[in-house]
Amino acid sequence: MNAVLLSIAILFALSLCRVHIVMAMLISAVAAGLAGGLGVTPTIDVFTEGLKDNASIALSYALLGAFAAALTETGLPERIVHRAGLLVGRKQAGAQTGHITRFAVVLAIAFMACLSQNVVPVHIAFIPVLIPPLLGLFNSLHIDRRAIANALTFGLIMPYMLIPVGFGAIFHETVASNMTQNGLQVDASMLPRAMLIPAMGMIAGLLIATFLSYRKARNYSSSQTTSDPFVAGQNASIQADTVPTAAKKGSTRMTIAGLLSIAVMLTVQLSTGSMIYGAGAGLAILLLAKIMPRDRSDRVFSDGMRSMAYIGFVMMSAAGFGAVLRATGDIESLVQACASFVGDNRAFAAILMLAIGLLVTLGIGSSFSTIPLIATVFVPLAMKLGFSPLATVSLIGTAAALGDAGSPASDSTLGPTAGLNADGHHDHIWDTCVPTFLHYNVPLLIFGFIAAMLL
Repeated sequence: MNAVLLSIAILFALSLCRVHIVMAMLISAVAAGLAGGLGVTPTIDVFTEGLKDNASIALSYALLGAFAAALTETGLPERIVHRAGLLVGRKQAGAQTGHITRFAVVLAIAFMACLSQNVVPVHIAFIPVLIPPLLGLFNSLHIDRRAIANALTFGLIMPYMLIPVGFGAIFHETVASNMTQNGLQVDASMLPRAMLIPAMGMIAGLLIATFLSYRKARNYSSSQTTSDPFVAGQNASIQADTVPTAAKKGSTRMTIAGLLSIAVMLTVQLSTGSMIYGAGAGLAILLLAKIMPRDRSDRVFSDGMRSMAYIGFVMMSAAGFGAVLRATGDIESLVQACASFVGDNRAFAAILMLAIGLLVTLGIGSSFSTIPLIATVFVPLAMKLGFSPLATVSLIGTAAALGDAGSPASDSTLGPTAGLNADGHHDHIWDTCVPTFLHYNVPLLIFGFIAAMLL
């Protein structure tokens, strides 16, 4: 049996049975190595060597977690949540707008997530800062967190597919360069037009998740959350009025320090291209501002790093798993087998190419890493079958993006889970991976096929 298909089947079976994702990837990697003829020891060596590919990403996420924890000491996230609670509370006090308010909050989260890919390209760095303080508000409004997970994943994927800025510029250039290397001259400027129809599939998935699948109220237990956001906002306002003037001055100073640290983090990250240096610079500002005592800072940093260490370990394990899949050589054989199977049937070929992209990305957990793997064979096959350059671009881009949503090893699902599970009431597989898989991969398959046939 093909090692890729076998290992991914094992990975998802173990994940759905609630086996920890790191352990599931370890077992699946060994299965892939044995099925691919590598043997146990070479498989372990390849897996271990592959871990270093995402080591810097793991450190980046750990430092971002520390920065997020330190930022909460300034009270800035709580102030944002307080303002949001007052705004929502006033609206609900005037009329029965429960559904409308929930829809507005979900779409606002999706919009903010979109900004993290292009306008302020910090990727998932905003999630541990913004989402945990908002959980109380979500509970007050009885928002189904699966809707929030879909909104976050949408914002982490759709913008880089369509908009050639920030991470989108990297994705578009990666697709164009790999297609050019494999015999089809393509310019990155073609990507927005080619990916417009598949992006519409993502938008359709977001609307279905928001207005149909998860529109109903859902209750989460929370001892710190009142059921009425207006009351919560009024209580917070009363408490604020009783704060001494000296404390208010200190809060103002801490708020300014928090805003300055965010500005410095973004500036350093954008100028250096490194999340590590960006998070480090933000932490330095907070330390210099003496937001917290030295004896407390160590504990805050450690707790923050621990909160994001989970994502780092999963990403490192995903890199090792992907290295084993590539070492087996079965990715190429899977693509070649499908190429010989479809013959001259363009429609069948388009479906199979998209399905293979889905499988590969689900296993590796990175759409960016999938592009070089599938472009090698997909480009010559598409040219042979007579697909236009624009249709070929759409096929490659959609096949790479497929699987980013729903993959247990993707940061597009790990990030939302890290934020939404801060209080232990959100499951990674059943509340993030399965909902995002159904609402985004299925529409991407349909709209990607339509794009390949029309362009």
